Amino acid sequence: MSHAIPPEPVSDDAEAPIVAVSDPGEVGRADHSAGDRFIISISNVVAWLFPILMIAICAQVVLRGAGMNQAWLDDAQWWIYGAAVLIGIGYAVTTNSHVRVDIFYDGYDAPKQRKIDIFGLAWLFLPFIILCWDTTLDYAISSVKAGEGSDSPNGLHRLYLLKVFMNLSFLFIAAATWFAYVRNLRKLVRPLWWRKLFWAFPAVAFVVNLVIYYTALGLVLATTEATTAREATRHWFFDTFAIGPEEMKYTVASALIVTVIIIGAAYLLRDKSEDA
Repeated sequence: MSHAIPPEPVSDDAEAPIVAVSDPGEVGRADHSAGDRFIISISNVVAWLFPILMIAICAQVVLRGAGMNQAWLDDAQWWIYGAAVLIGIGYAVTTNSHVRVDIFYDGYDAPKQRKIDIFGLAWLFLPFIILCWDTTLDYAISSVKAGEGSDSPNGLHRLYLLKVFMNLSFLFIAAATWFAYVRNLRKLVRPLWWRKLFWAFPAVAFVVNLVIYYTALGLVLATTEATTAREATRHWFFDTFAIGPEEMKYTVASALIVTVIIIGAAYLLRDKSEDA
């Protein structure tokens, strides 16, 4: 994969190139963590799905024109495209090679750019990816239970494999987002754990909320007569309580309290010699 990046500054007596073509995975490599390199390595392998996808598309066009349409090739195109694009999102986040619509960003100084990146990654994108994982979890489990396959008799069956992969890919994207967030944070302050958790408060609170929710769900199913998740969520712990004119779920309130406790504990246990 290649990506056009702004040319490096050159001396007045040298002619500056219009563009410089480089591998996005190699740009800023010195700043990459082991996690960043892992994301890039996996993505580079998965990128080979794109030429395979092109072959599948061309083959299907030829076969269809010859009156030998193959339903499994139609399904394969969606499987390959879906897998490659989802992994590609993690690659784009790590290499900052995604499309940026902020027209003012390039005019900001480096510290302000880092703060914008941190806000976008930890406060907006990461919570969204966590939400996507949570939403597609039941989607994948239901597909596995049903043994879901293709709508076409000659299509690719075991469709549940793709749906499970989709759910797991959001964990891959979340990891890529976290690594990129920490890398940007490191350019502003020492990325001690309490700071990493505090600066990503919405995402951390969301994860804590999911842990509390699913733990409570499991406990209710194990200790009561409830046999389904719907019955289990009728337990009082999944209800809401009033805060003035507003309402809040007990699970959400518990998550906020636990998140504050976790960040506070990380702060108290910090290495004070590095807290600069």
